[in-house]
Amino acid sequence: MLACLCLPARAADQKPDATIKNASIEANVYLDDKIKADSALAADCLAEGRKWIDKQAAEAASDRKQDPDLFKDRGGYSFERKYSVRSVVDGRYVSILRDDYMNTLGAHPNTDVNTILWDATAKKRISIRPFFTETSDNGATMKAMLKAVIASLSIEKKKRSEGEPIAANWHDDLKPTLLKIGAVTLAPSTDAGKSSGLTFHYPPYALGPYVEGQYVAFVPWETLKPYLSPEGTRIFAGARPKGDADDQH
Repeated sequence: MLACLCLPARAADQKPDATIKNASIEANVYLDDKIKADSALAADCLAEGRKWIDKQAAEAASDRKQDPDLFKDRGGYSFERKYSVRSVVDGRYVSILRDDYMNTLGAHPNTDVNTILWDATAKKRISIRPFFTETSDNGATMKAMLKAVIASLSIEKKKRSEGEPIAANWHDDLKPTLLKIGAVTLAPSTDAGKSSGLTFHYPPYALGPYVEGQYVAFVPWETLKPYLSPEGTRIFAGARPKGDADDQH
């Protein structure tokens, strides 16, 4: 069964938190209510989102100037970005999914996914580095993490292949570095306020053809236990809630 290629559903009457609409483009940014409840986090996401739609609007205007007939026949470009909270750990570490939809009048629309890890106490974006004793490129932690990611993705790859051969090099772009292993979030847990491990999120084309859609890899915290820092040991516990895998497409 192929993965859904669309953005997470939102209320039909939800108004965008930032918007641009003209003959070249309609672009909107949405923040979920949990993000809006934290003024610093909301401001951070909204500032980024506004820069994003401003950039798309400038590019759309340039493209329309170069090819006005395309826009006349098919209308303007369409962009949408949605920020949504995936988990809150220890009341402090907020994992956010940033989902993009992009229609530039090509063969089909496309989607992208990225993540943000927000430290609500420090009021800034952080990485997962504080949760591990070391995260150096090609170090022991990152190698173990990548091995577990590939193992998780391999299971899903087989499900989606429907018996067809799988390319041997499908994971060649993944590397044992924080910048090349995939966009990461703290997975929710059956233990309140804890995280059950890491989930890595990949957009269409990252690991295969567009039709395969997005992929999500889950690495349980126990797999990474030898590499956890004191802070990591404190926040990781429990198991992945039933149904979380179904919610992450």
